[in-house]
Amino acid sequence: MKASCAALAALLLSVSTLAVAADYPAPKQGDWVAKDFKFHTGETMPELRLHYTTVGEPGGQPVLVLHGSGGSAASMLTPAFAGELFGAGQPLDASKYYIIIPDGIGHGKSSKPSDGMKTAFPKYDYDDMVEAQYRLVTEGLDVKHLRLVIGNSMGGMHTWLWGEKYPKAMDALIPMASQPTEMASRNWMLRRIMLDTIRNDPDYNGGNYASQPRMMKYAITAYGIASIGGTLAYQQQAPTAAKADKIVDERLATPITADANDFVYQWEASHDYNAGEKLEAIEASLLLINSADDERNPPETGVTDAAMKRVKNGRLHLIPASTETRGHGTTGNAKFYVEQVRQLLQTAPQRTM
Repeated sequence: MKASCAALAALLLSVSTLAVAADYPAPKQGDWVAKDFKFHTGETMPELRLHYTTVGEPGGQPVLVLHGSGGSAASMLTPAFAGELFGAGQPLDASKYYIIIPDGIGHGKSSKPSDGMKTAFPKYDYDDMVEAQYRLVTEGLDVKHLRLVIGNSMGGMHTWLWGEKYPKAMDALIPMASQPTEMASRNWMLRRIMLDTIRNDPDYNGGNYASQPRMMKYAITAYGIASIGGTLAYQQQAPTAAKADKIVDERLATPITADANDFVYQWEASHDYNAGEKLEAIEASLLLINSADDERNPPETGVTDAAMKRVKNGRLHLIPASTETRGHGTTGNAKFYVEQVRQLLQTAPQRTM
């Protein structure tokens, strides 16, 4: 009986997921190789593979969607994000827009340390990742101008860099769950501790491990609970020690599928991020979407408000904290800002290169 119920539940879940996906055209995947890609360290890869996913047809207005740390294009094709934005009549209706979602360097099916180079893989940073995205869009897909660049978390930080490095390449920018300021404070402290925990695990063996480091799951779980989830939401979900223990036990029991070297590289790449130096260079209409309970980008510091004053055509939409929000994870759910995206696209002037 239990098995049949589980099977029925799985079937209903798959049907509901397919129903959401059917609201927009089926995603298509591809690969493009950037020749002689030079990293900020001076290292060069003769062939850097960049995997990408598109939704819609090339004749639509191009939109670039950028994922977060450890994610991939697949992590942006969720019912909560794509299901709220890409369907008929939605703000990024894929019958009108050509949606491009790259797997960043070191992520998904793009070139990464676990392909075989391990720690000999070049140390990339966010500038390298954005340059690779730009080459994919302009050289690989022959798109010379974007209607919109939108990104979440790491993708939000990449969106800020796009606006500064290539100010004439897009009409509009929507960075989310991010600040255009130096990686610092608790955000970097927690990342540093997580990475040091993995690297100092004897199992890691300088990146030449036979199996994934055992401390990795503890480091990732601790960082996740500390930096994403929402204070009010956690209080509602775990008002007692027993319920808090249950959440921790469930997370520790969830298998870690990431490769340790890939993971270390992905999070280390944020270390020198600082979009605060060239904010005046941004020309596109910009909408920053953050949540009031974002643990990694707390609005009460005032650093975001100060930075936004330097953005010529920018404004901030701050999602109020509630038991429905999830802290840094809030912007993964587009229901909180669908109308703000629609309004930006209706008002942002069409620009050319």
